Amino acid sequence: MTITSPHLGSPSAAWTDARLLYALEEVVETELNRHLKVAKDWMPHEYVPWSDARNFPGLFEDGEAWGKEQSKVTEIGRIALVVNLLTEDNLPSYHHEIAALFGRDGAWGTWVHRWTAEEGRHGIVMRDYLLASRAVDPDKLEAFRMAHMNEGFESDNRHSMLHTVAYVAFQELATRVSHRNTGHQSGDPVCDRMLARIATDENLHMVFYRNLLKAAFELAPDLTMSAVRDVVVNFRMPGHGMPGFERAAAQMAIGEVYNMRIHHDDVMQPVLRHLKVLEMDGLGPEGLQAQEELGFFMGGLDAEASKFDEKLAARKARMAARAAG
Repeated sequence: MTITSPHLGSPSAAWTDARLLYALEEVVETELNRHLKVAKDWMPHEYVPWSDARNFPGLFEDGEAWGKEQSKVTEIGRIALVVNLLTEDNLPSYHHEIAALFGRDGAWGTWVHRWTAEEGRHGIVMRDYLLASRAVDPDKLEAFRMAHMNEGFESDNRHSMLHTVAYVAFQELATRVSHRNTGHQSGDPVCDRMLARIATDENLHMVFYRNLLKAAFELAPDLTMSAVRDVVVNFRMPGHGMPGFERAAAQMAIGEVYNMRIHHDDVMQPVLRHLKVLEMDGLGPEGLQAQEELGFFMGGLDAEASKFDEKLAARKARMAARAAG
């Protein structure tokens, strides 16, 4: 695709990843400086109930085997915490993906390393909380981690820097929402506070990428619209390859941690609305087609979410009737 751009010194120059990276460098620097001013450093160890910790079997004679009754979190809380932590565990693969696409130099490189360092805190504090509070089975957690990381991770959007920027603008918000709702459903105030802290970071990451996506729309509106269309239509959470993900995702949907309605209302719509993606004008033929397809898809997603809402309401009614009977 070719577009007219005053930034490239050519009346009709094809955007490549390299040209987009260069054109967006100043925006990345501005967003990085803004992020560093508003982001607050925090200590993972301050969010962990260390006084609840005791030895597990193994090298210690007083080791106590894990039992479900030891956990303070709800059943849905345990499921969602494992999924969320296993997602965070794949940070080395995520770092590799974005470092390969964004580079390690200049403002892009500084952001890549800063983002990785901040995300690293999330895995640290979640694992320490889960083990100290005995929230989940530690043996199964480690077995899942090994299986998940042995599979590796390849992003659906690794072919394109612009697709990756579009994806993470939505994915960071999806992660924030998943963490926040997990905290609400966990039944443990300590867990809720920890995940609220993580969610604050994820929201700042979303804002960084959303603002970058806005700048991309200003530079290359047709190309960016097509990338957003592709990402929204084919969106998958990064944990989709972990063991038992489909079943866990179904349980999290019923438990109202993350489901189709939440995905539509709390993840997709806020980003699209903020950037006025579906109202954007000045597009060429390809951009207009992508915008139209995106609008149709969002309408269909809303309809599917409504069907899910009805099924969930019926399920709740059945359970309430059983409890009353």
